[in-house]
Amino acid sequence: MNKIFKIFSSSIVVPITAIVMGLIVGAIIMLFGGYDPLLAYQSLFSQVFGNLYDFGETLREITPLILTGLAVAFAFRAGLFNIGGEGQFIIGMTAASFIGIKLSGLPAIIHAPLAVIVGGIAGGLWAALAGYIKAKRGVNEVITTIMLNWTALYLGNYVVMHFLLLPGQQRSEDLPESASITIQWISDLFSNARIHWGMLLAVLAAVFFYIFLWKTKQGYELRAVGLNPHAAEYAGMNVGKNVVKAMFISGMFAGLAGACQVLGVFHYQSVLSGTPGIGFDGIAVALIGMNHPFGVLLGGILFGVLTYGSAGMSFGAGVPPELIRIVIGSIIFFIAAPGIVRFVLKPLYLKRKKGKVL
Repeated sequence: MNKIFKIFSSSIVVPITAIVMGLIVGAIIMLFGGYDPLLAYQSLFSQVFGNLYDFGETLREITPLILTGLAVAFAFRAGLFNIGGEGQFIIGMTAASFIGIKLSGLPAIIHAPLAVIVGGIAGGLWAALAGYIKAKRGVNEVITTIMLNWTALYLGNYVVMHFLLLPGQQRSEDLPESASITIQWISDLFSNARIHWGMLLAVLAAVFFYIFLWKTKQGYELRAVGLNPHAAEYAGMNVGKNVVKAMFISGMFAGLAGACQVLGVFHYQSVLSGTPGIGFDGIAVALIGMNHPFGVLLGGILFGVLTYGSAGMSFGAGVPPELIRIVIGSIIFFIAAPGIVRFVLKPLYLKRKKGKVL
């Protein structure tokens, strides 16, 4: 019976219960702070679903979170911890901006896809650098990816200030229309919300993740290296090559997020005073999605709804937007500690079994 319960509770029930428990913890904290949790959550969902513009902007908020979440999850499945999604995001954004501005004479059917592809490849190469250092020198990828985050920030700012800068401004020139990935007719439908092709690309990336990792020989090798590199090497697999490959594909997801953000949302790149934070949010999304591509899709949706809806909590119920981070943190805590969730679920499961027996 314990084995059946373990299988039952390791399914989708655990993350759903963790989400509910996280929302309950958030509600308790609001009560202690003197806020009305029901009004707060009502205001949150009104902010997201109250009108077409806000709903479209929520979709826009979700897109880079899914892609950076996939970046973290893919590396994790290969036994790596890519904490450098932030830097790969910036490098992808910078590469896409450079192609968008410097190749402005190209037709749109070539220009926009080329900028997206170059952004993805640049992010992949940036992550592959950390993979190469690990494969050749054994340096932990957590250290190198953290360091590369800051290197990417300053490199991106250097490129903008010396090659793309709009005179008298702290940002690049505007990207030409031919490099835009905005879907104008859908944007008009959603009251000029910044809808772009990156939303479709995020879904396709999740599908690619699943097919590549579970339906191909290369994916099998990556998972084998992640589970036991020594056994994989004994079986004749090139561990170092697979580490670099896993980091490259992981970085590509984050690079695509950056490219889509600059080509579909901002249409220029600012000189950044700090990292945007989307790459770090991807770690939380991957944890919520339990490092499965379709789980990451759902985790990105949840994270995006909570993030964008936090403004509604602030205006509608006076709740500080920082409190939504406590809710997200609580959800991640319960997902990362499934034993607590199973402890809560077990009496309900046993009661259900007893009722069936009777």
